[in-house]
Amino acid sequence: MPEYSVIGKSRPRTDGAEKVTGEARFTGDLHVAGLLHARLVLSPYANARIVRVDVTGARAVPGVVDVLTAADLPFAEPDSSSRKRDFLARERSLYNGHPVAAVVAETAAAAEDAVSLVDVEYEPQEPAVALMASLEPNAPLARGEKPVEASAEAQMHATVSGGEEEPQGDLPANVSSSLHFTRGDVEAALRASDVVVEKSFRTAMVHQGYLEPQVTAASVDPLGMLTIYTSTQALFYTRAEVCAALGLPNSKVKVVAMTIGGGFGGKFMLLEALCGALAMHLNRPVRLEYTRSEDFLAANPAPPSQFDVKLGATRDGMLTALQARVVFDTGAYSGSPLQIGSLLLGGFYKFPALDIRGLEVLTNKTPAGAYRAPGAVQASFVIESMIDMLADELGADRFKLRRKNAAEEGDLRPNNQPWPRIGLRECLDRLEEPLGRLRQAKEAQSGANGSVGSPDGRALNNVREGVGMAVGGWPGGLEPATAICRLNHDGTVSVVLGSVDLSGTDTGFQSIAAEAFGVLPEQVQVAHGDTDTAPYAGGSGGSKITYTVGAALQRAAADGRQQLLAIGSQHLEASIDDLELAEGEVRVRGVPDRKVPIKDLAAASMSFGGKYEPVYGRGSSAQTVQSPAFAAHAARVSVDLDTGRVKVLDYVAVQDVGFAINPAEVEGQIVGGVLQGIGWALYERMVYDEHGQLITGTFQDYVVPSASYAPNVTPILVEVASQYGPYGAKGVGEPPVIPCPGAIANAIADAVGIRVTEIPITYQAVSAGLRGGEGRPAG
Repeated sequence: MPEYSVIGKSRPRTDGAEKVTGEARFTGDLHVAGLLHARLVLSPYANARIVRVDVTGARAVPGVVDVLTAADLPFAEPDSSSRKRDFLARERSLYNGHPVAAVVAETAAAAEDAVSLVDVEYEPQEPAVALMASLEPNAPLARGEKPVEASAEAQMHATVSGGEEEPQGDLPANVSSSLHFTRGDVEAALRASDVVVEKSFRTAMVHQGYLEPQVTAASVDPLGMLTIYTSTQALFYTRAEVCAALGLPNSKVKVVAMTIGGGFGGKFMLLEALCGALAMHLNRPVRLEYTRSEDFLAANPAPPSQFDVKLGATRDGMLTALQARVVFDTGAYSGSPLQIGSLLLGGFYKFPALDIRGLEVLTNKTPAGAYRAPGAVQASFVIESMIDMLADELGADRFKLRRKNAAEEGDLRPNNQPWPRIGLRECLDRLEEPLGRLRQAKEAQSGANGSVGSPDGRALNNVREGVGMAVGGWPGGLEPATAICRLNHDGTVSVVLGSVDLSGTDTGFQSIAAEAFGVLPEQVQVAHGDTDTAPYAGGSGGSKITYTVGAALQRAAADGRQQLLAIGSQHLEASIDDLELAEGEVRVRGVPDRKVPIKDLAAASMSFGGKYEPVYGRGSSAQTVQSPAFAAHAARVSVDLDTGRVKVLDYVAVQDVGFAINPAEVEGQIVGGVLQGIGWALYERMVYDEHGQLITGTFQDYVVPSASYAPNVTPILVEVASQYGPYGAKGVGEPPVIPCPGAIANAIADAVGIRVTEIPITYQAVSAGLRGGEGRPAG
């Protein structure tokens, strides 16, 4: 591996100080003259016809400027099939929390007071709530006659293709989309298998749990320019959607990405078009900000799902066939990760024959959105549970079974496209030794507890330990990007990007620019423009920003370096090939006296009568090949036999990162991802009753694991360099969360011998399993 001066070394985050000291400015911190405050009137019904909306009482509240419904606002696509282009309900409320009207007032308190005075008359209808029941022929129609449009955001997270779509006429009325991946004769392969395991699994609706709820502000200048200030992960996508919603050209809309208080896939675009419409209608600045409860009710959480899976193998442990039905509950609008979840279900291992049918189902629940590695967490939980079940049936070692069947470069995915270079086997190889250590720790603890005097075989303290493992991977997103790198008068370098720093990417970009240009990281400033001034970049999601924007930046910085060396060549009358950049100077190699400070060359290119062109490096990328990233995890857990409570004691996360630009930040991503994965596995779920009412709408009811829940997490970096990422780097954000539920579920099974088939794995589910139940949570 080449020796680098900057990259590959751990550095503190460039935004760390301003965030921990409270100096960072978020959208909620904006103070704009004449700012109005908007609050939304939310439907209390999951499915209801809106008979009338009486705003008289609300308008009479002192400080209220107006109360507006969808019909009052300048939307270009009334009754659009896209939720974000027509955010307010019109004739029908489609979910509990569906916004019906907006109250706009001089103060937030006045707006909140007036919300309860908006008198909406509803005609409640029977809602479609339960996922599988919504597939029945006589199920209530979740959307009535409203059309459905596929969500564009799913493809922004992971670029996948393939799979046939079933004819809509052959599908239940609530199915919004379908797919079918097939290879070989799966029925024949299952019949020929020595061992077949079959099981159904369910996963819950999960909120992203970001610190900052959804918030947007908008203003209109005297010339009609609409400016949106927002907590968004996707600058240019937001502008495109706002323009489409309001019928405006790109030249009339500017989007400014503010510091984002967490997103995890949930902040690509939601309130921006509505807030812009309010500002245009009232011709005053408006801020629309959710409360925490409103965010639970009316944002875009990860959807629930059900997987029905059958897996076959030969007696010597070779996989033969995978058959599955994958069903995602997309809520009231299309937007589930059906395609990527189905593809990854059959993508981690070699399956000679497979048949995967997928359905996206509409229900009267909060519309689905993306959450870190959308679809992959669910798929890994299912297939990794099945692999352990198969190992039990075969009497095989769980690690060796995975190692034997793990996918590698050239193996076909379910869409029959081959995997490019992947590091799954390398991750498994690095996991083998720490997995053994966890197993030894388990055995040592079991020996220390003993079971003497325990007639039923339980340890004396009624706690048992288990070790489980799981793998997961992420194909990666693709989106073009451009970067600018310019030299300043003082010899420092400014980088201009159109990406949003969601997870510390700016620190990595600073290192990439410093390495490629040949200066110190402290001499590089990373700036983000708005949609009028920034070069294009895709949304910050899908583990693609370093892979795409970083590649563009590497080229821009290299271009700027060459321009500077060309100036130095003229100034020093030496060949470019003989020059180097070191300690803020351009030098002739081997001739110590022939040198010139970079800032002198910069000044000569940016002064009256200057004879050199200013240094202005440009770089672009349009990646067409993915660089998938894989992970292999192992967990050691304890299970209390009396209460069913599970505690994660120790955790090892091995991940192929391609090349770690900033190892400390990469390891931080892994540790954070594991903690979120523990939330998926053991705690987090949004629950609806039979009427479609959300009953876990606050953090009192919805449990997010805090630092006290965190076990010791050991991140181990594997570097299978990408041919296309900057310096070999791959995306690192998605993979660390993916294997967690599977590893923990397998560890529980190892500890107490029960297979829990639904996440989160609550203590009620474990207790039920210990008593001989189905291992599903109560409620």
